[in-house]
Amino acid sequence: MTKTLDPQMLIKAETLIEALPYFQRYAGQSFVVKYGGHAMGDPEAAKDFAEDIVLLKAVGINPVVVHGGGPQIGAMLKKLGVESHFVDGLRVTDKATAEVAEMVLSGAINKELVGWIAQAGGKAIGISGKDGNMVRAEKVTRTKKDPDSQIEQAVDLGFVGEPKAVDTSVLRTLSEGGMIPVIAPIATDGEGHTYNINADTMAGAIAAALGAARLFLLTDVPGVLDKDKNLLTDLKPADIARLKDDGTISGGMIPKLETCVTAVEGGCQAAVILDGRVPHAMLLEFFTSRGAGTLVSA
Repeated sequence: MTKTLDPQMLIKAETLIEALPYFQRYAGQSFVVKYGGHAMGDPEAAKDFAEDIVLLKAVGINPVVVHGGGPQIGAMLKKLGVESHFVDGLRVTDKATAEVAEMVLSGAINKELVGWIAQAGGKAIGISGKDGNMVRAEKVTRTKKDPDSQIEQAVDLGFVGEPKAVDTSVLRTLSEGGMIPVIAPIATDGEGHTYNINADTMAGAIAAALGAARLFLLTDVPGVLDKDKNLLTDLKPADIARLKDDGTISGGMIPKLETCVTAVEGGCQAAVILDGRVPHAMLLEFFTSRGAGTLVSA
């Protein structure tokens, strides 16, 4: 029988020796964690998350955090009187909106998360994809079918990008120096244009480039559910394609799973979709027999 550890106890220094056998197989490897959703606005959830990240670093794993901030960007745009428009869940981003997004993501949110990790005893450093030319972006292209003519038409999303290339040297240097990188999903195309990137997509690209042991997508749902609302704990790319075809998965879960598939097919060992509102969700995934989310592996 698989031994189950209480994740609440794992964050206490005197019990680390008990947890070490669980961590040792991942020593020296990277965990990429996308932190987002409504858990970002909950101080208790943020505190739990920071403690988990510091624990991972303390036992020899190299955590890399990528954070979102869509609601916070929306709130700031509303405060400034700027109206938002979305296409397939992506915010249409003009130059003014891009500047606000960078201010919120690389500024307030990034440094707040760095502060939470520092309070938990870790050494975090806040950066974005622009720093050290870590992530090279390219403009996202989308098409939309005209309801009258049924002809596919190009949709200009403005300064919305996706990762084209990732240079992991900055991340490896920081991790080897004992630091925890906290990354805002902002990057440049190398020609002076700054792009806002979906945080899930950014995390997936970084996890693939690092050959990470795990990619964690912390969100606001327990994971992938079947049609009877039961949690699906293990999925392969073929399973995901079938579930898309029969309508079991839809909406915002589709791009998250596509990110997971791209990451594991690109070199990440496995990806997990977890409920970030659950205290110590990442630890539950590792140290309980059932797990705490949906694991995607190649």
